[in-house]
Amino acid sequence: MNIAFPYRVGSAGRSAAASGDEHVRQMIEQLLFTTPGERVNRPDLGSDLMQLVFAPNSTELAAALRFTAQGCLQRWLGDVIDVLAFEVESDEATLVVNVQYRIKRTGAAGTVQFQRQA
Repeated sequence: MNIAFPYRVGSAGRSAAASGDEHVRQMIEQLLFTTPGERVNRPDLGSDLMQLVFAPNSTELAAALRFTAQGCLQRWLGDVIDVLAFEVESDEATLVVNVQYRIKRTGAAGTVQFQRQA
């Protein structure tokens, strides 16, 4: 059983579950928007994407964060997905992340877009 993110209680009174493909999307979201140092037993888990919202826009910063976030996906979810494309856009206080991936177990391709505001 894959526990759904964000955590919630399901209709049966137990932890809500997520399907295989939905669980992969949820793992990507959790990883990208977890700040390093936020997890007690995994201080190196996460990416610095949320810092892009507060930093001045520059192509260098966007390229650096794109590189580190894609590396983060490959490090922590490399046994689950292949990252096909990864884009990060920052517009004032809004961060938009687009990820194209292929699930290794099934070969199914997926695209997901996350949008966060400061």
